[in-house]
Amino acid sequence: MTEIQPQKIVPQKIVIVGGGTAGWIAAASLARFLPAQRHAITLIESDEIGIVGVGEATIPQIRLLNAALGLDEAAFMRATGATYKLGIEFAGWGRADSRYMHAFGGVGRATGPIAFHHFWLRGQHLGETAPLDAYAPNAQAGWTNRFDKPAAGGTDLPYAFHFDASLFSRHLRSWAEPRGVNRVEGRIVSVERDGESGDVRSVTLADGQVIAGDVFIDCSGFRGLLIEGALGTGYEDWTHWLPCDRALAVPCASATPLTPYTRSTAQGAGWQWRIPLQHRTGNGHVYCSAYTSDDEAARVLLDNLDGKALADPRPIRFATGRRRAFWNHNVVALGLAAGFLEPLESTSIHLVQSAVERVIRYLPQGPIQPADRAAYNAETVFEWERVRDFIILHYHLNARDEPFWRECAAMPVPDSLTEKLDLFRANGRITRFNEELFAEVGWLQVMVGQGLMPQGYHPLADAREPGEVRELLALMRQVIQRQVSAMPDHAAYIARHCAA
Repeated sequence: MTEIQPQKIVPQKIVIVGGGTAGWIAAASLARFLPAQRHAITLIESDEIGIVGVGEATIPQIRLLNAALGLDEAAFMRATGATYKLGIEFAGWGRADSRYMHAFGGVGRATGPIAFHHFWLRGQHLGETAPLDAYAPNAQAGWTNRFDKPAAGGTDLPYAFHFDASLFSRHLRSWAEPRGVNRVEGRIVSVERDGESGDVRSVTLADGQVIAGDVFIDCSGFRGLLIEGALGTGYEDWTHWLPCDRALAVPCASATPLTPYTRSTAQGAGWQWRIPLQHRTGNGHVYCSAYTSDDEAARVLLDNLDGKALADPRPIRFATGRRRAFWNHNVVALGLAAGFLEPLESTSIHLVQSAVERVIRYLPQGPIQPADRAAYNAETVFEWERVRDFIILHYHLNARDEPFWRECAAMPVPDSLTEKLDLFRANGRITRFNEELFAEVGWLQVMVGQGLMPQGYHPLADAREPGEVRELLALMRQVIQRQVSAMPDHAAYIARHCAA
């Protein structure tokens, strides 16, 4: 009787082209969730090639990644010089003197079948003057530079982080390599494709080493070495909606107070970011070259730092948009290789994170199936387009008087955004479709923050007597103020728990 031999498992070879934040998020996540005996993960990066590294601000979903990898939060914050983030301040985005915060977490509390903001809108009609953010715990903690975890009074503030992107990549690398990720140092000089299928078969490095793969993940940055250079996937340009095409980035010395929020300040032809870390502050100026010169943009950036510049401004050029396919043949593009959306709402790292989760869901056991690839692309296109709409919203709803901003206010916007604006403008309704990234409360804060007030509100808000509505609103404000006043200072909390 012939003995049946166990079938030998040939590991699927996954090759990640490029390191940086995108590459090491992919490597660490794949190493964490894919069975090691069935997958071999190789990451190729070259120390000769720099990374853009502007993605230092995140949204709360980053905590899901850290938790999935089992990263100790205090150790992670010490290793990356991180601070906490409760939201984003937008200065000058409505009128030139306006200021509001898009805070994480809730605003008010629902008291029945309708959202809280309908009661707030009725209160405005009754003469109440408290702004919307008076009902947002994160905003009130942010404005007073306070943070706690969990928050005093039992309310946990949703939070994210500011961190040094290069240090984060290094931290992920130190996690991933001991768990089986093989890092290869080298610069790719050629890409070989299969003559029959058109798939990428292998890449050749400058030292002659050939690395073959079954699935390639392109994290090579703007150049898109595989997705565009080898496959010619094509690019869908969105600059007619988002006309900024250049940025300058510069670190400066830290300043006090250590704010637990990102700041985005509108400038004459774009906007400036401020990201506070423990050891420095990250700054940048995103601008439209058709409305200002590079020299003037640099002057604006440097004149608005709150500490001494620690380097010369580093220029970055881009065209906002996306690849026509995020997964083409056997290549998946992540990060800047997939496209570019300016970091106005700190979505860059999240888009990598969600794409990797999607790759894991659709990764085939054998040959790649067209249906899987199509489903991946459809989900990713939807996510990118809805984030795009949210960013366009900030530009379109402005009341500034410079030529750049007047053009943004007058430009036609995507139908999907027009529908949201029309729905809210009529009676304050906001609808979220198919788990799009930004929830109703995010749209609410930006639309109201930039001056769009609905003509009406839900009729159920009239079911309560005026005095009852005023009492409800006052009680909510009092509860939030009690909670926030009991929280420690943000800098003091970091010094006690996770100082670098």
